[in-house]
Amino acid sequence: MSNLGSRNISVVTLFVEDLPDTMAFYQEVFGLDEVYADENSAVYDFGNMSINLLQISEAPGLIEPAAVAGRASGSRFQFTIRVEDVDAVCTELTARGVSLLNGPMNRPWGIRTASFADPAGHIWEVAQELV
Repeated sequence: MSNLGSRNISVVTLFVEDLPDTMAFYQEVFGLDEVYADENSAVYDFGNMSINLLQISEAPGLIEPAAVAGRASGSRFQFTIRVEDVDAVCTELTARGVSLLNGPMNRPWGIRTASFADPAGHIWEVAQELV
């Protein structure tokens, strides 16, 4: 068996309640076009990995017997995108109608961050190293 820990993550699947609304968010906020889409899913490339937005009604078929958690259960992860200027990115995000959850703020570990959520409740963070 190969060492899975030495492999790159190629696709992350996010379960979403409103696929068209979430697709519009990814197109507007991240400036991405889908590389694949059908009535139940849409895939977007983020550099060396892809995000698959999957209509939550289709999720049980992928993960049964595990349970699919709804948005009300809270967040258990966040995605981080490294940027050169968190403040400039936040200005652009708010101009596009995105509400920040927090930040921009300097963290004690030498990073400046801000966070926001997509329409399905998935948390995204922008982060810049402080010099």
